[in-house]
Amino acid sequence: MKAIIPVAGIGSRLKPHTHTQPKSLIPVAGKPILGHIVDNLTAAGITDFVFIIGYLGDKIEQYISDHYANCRSKFVIQTLGKGIGHAIWLAREEFEDEEPVLIVLGDTIFEANLSNVIQGGVSSLGVKKVDDPRLFGVAELNDDGSIRRLNEKPAIPRSNLALVGLYYIRETGILKDCLGFNIENEIRTQNEYHLTDALQCMIDRGVRMETFQVDSWFDCGKKEIILQTNRNLLKRENPELPVGVEKSNIIVPPVYISPSARVENSIIGPDVSIGDHAVISRTIVKNTIIGPYAELQNAILENSLIGSDASLIGAVHSLNIGDSAEINLRDS
Repeated sequence: MKAIIPVAGIGSRLKPHTHTQPKSLIPVAGKPILGHIVDNLTAAGITDFVFIIGYLGDKIEQYISDHYANCRSKFVIQTLGKGIGHAIWLAREEFEDEEPVLIVLGDTIFEANLSNVIQGGVSSLGVKKVDDPRLFGVAELNDDGSIRRLNEKPAIPRSNLALVGLYYIRETGILKDCLGFNIENEIRTQNEYHLTDALQCMIDRGVRMETFQVDSWFDCGKKEIILQTNRNLLKRENPELPVGVEKSNIIVPPVYISPSARVENSIIGPDVSIGDHAVISRTIVKNTIIGPYAELQNAILENSLIGSDASLIGAVHSLNIGDSAEINLRDS
């Protein structure tokens, strides 16, 4: 069985970070978003991958080659942003008509029992109840638990079961037919070829689909959600600190500090991830992700996302303040 992972999106909501790297390579709790996804899939026994790449796709290809050399990986290029349905259609020659596939969106970190899903013998879509279903694809169910209808970002939702970007499909020949039918007939939603529309076409043709609940789901499309995901994963994984990092620093767990990072005379944490070869000196930082090779000196940071190779040098003040003085060093 193959896993198909579309990672061709530009990630416009995460600019300026996505000017220089794909969204799926933004680090969270010590490794890129894509690393968390592939690790979850390999833990379920999946080692055959198809990545649909586009903007800065060479960086994704290099990351997979460097870190997952034992997996069989193929790369398909999507040059135009026409939607996830179009992306899967471009990869149609990489999987057989009756070969089950697992489609996982490349910006979604999840926790689910995939082994049970695969052994269930029926096409199944991952779902989770949400407060505002209008922001997601939504599944409406029949009384027997099968899916009756799928709607992409409905204005008036009839269900609060949001699709989380995790799709196990057995009838792949019918999936290809439905994708091709939608593209040939210009069937779009919000001007894109959505996978949701192709799956609804499959249901209309008599394919039974069910849902399965995911334990955790993080759609890493915004800075705030990425920081929340970082917090949650750090609390769950509780990574070990490099030897000696606490000698000249105050560490407030949970934090992740790369063994190759250099941290001196700083207060780190809670909820901080520091990437490879980063240099942190005389800095206070919490609830922040610091990318590889970044440099921070004399800084105070909170709720921040610092990209790779970024540099932030703050100011050092020496003051002799008399009684009843008031000093404001903030910009007016």
